[in-house]
Amino acid sequence: MTDPGTETGTGSLRRRLVRALLARPGRAQLGVAALCGLLAFALVTQVRTAASSGTFASARTDDLVSILADLSGRADRLRSQVADLQRNAALLSNGTTRDAAALAQARARAQTLGILTGTLAARGPGIVLMIEDPQLKIHSDALLNAIEELRDAGAEAMQVAGTGGVVRVVTSTAVGDQGSRVTVDGVALTAPLRLVAIGDPRTLATALGIPGGVVDTVDAAPGAHAIVTTSPAVSVTALRALAAPRYASPAPAPTP
Repeated sequence: MTDPGTETGTGSLRRRLVRALLARPGRAQLGVAALCGLLAFALVTQVRTAASSGTFASARTDDLVSILADLSGRADRLRSQVADLQRNAALLSNGTTRDAAALAQARARAQTLGILTGTLAARGPGIVLMIEDPQLKIHSDALLNAIEELRDAGAEAMQVAGTGGVVRVVTSTAVGDQGSRVTVDGVALTAPLRLVAIGDPRTLATALGIPGGVVDTVDAAPGAHAIVTTSPAVSVTALRALAAPRYASPAPAPTP
């Protein structure tokens, strides 16, 4: 014989389950569901990334150390930029320091643009890459690779010198060949070449010393040799004139 109390309890439990299944989910439930979905997506992405990065398992220790150092340097630069932006935002939002902060920020911005465009000299920590090439076997591709590696590693100012002159390296710099000499923005340079870059010395040196990279490429040429020297203070003194735009002009400020 079935206990009536048991039937009543079972029926009540069933009714509560049906109501829970048919009820409209609340905000808290939707939030939990969204978080579970994001967690599942993150786990799937991580698994796929780990599966696709199997090449690192066969990489040499030196390669992994170089990659890690490069990533650490980039992360440090990003953290520094975030801190600067937060500090500037706090100053600009304060009524008592707003005008002075805006003026100081404008001056700092002008100096930064002057360094990036090559119209101002620069000084700071960095590296010097010396390329000895008595047989003139090094061509523009090796120098261009060095410049690109340094840019990717965060170099903020560069210049290259050789027998024939010294040239400031900016975003528009062109590197080519003229006979046995390398040309930089039309200036023919003969080895030994001296490339100076301002930035984090360890990160810049690591970028040039990656196995199979710039230093190995230069050293593989007959009679050529590359030497990277880090320094707490190097100078980039070569300047370039800022050309006036022929076609572009400032756009008018939008009306409120």
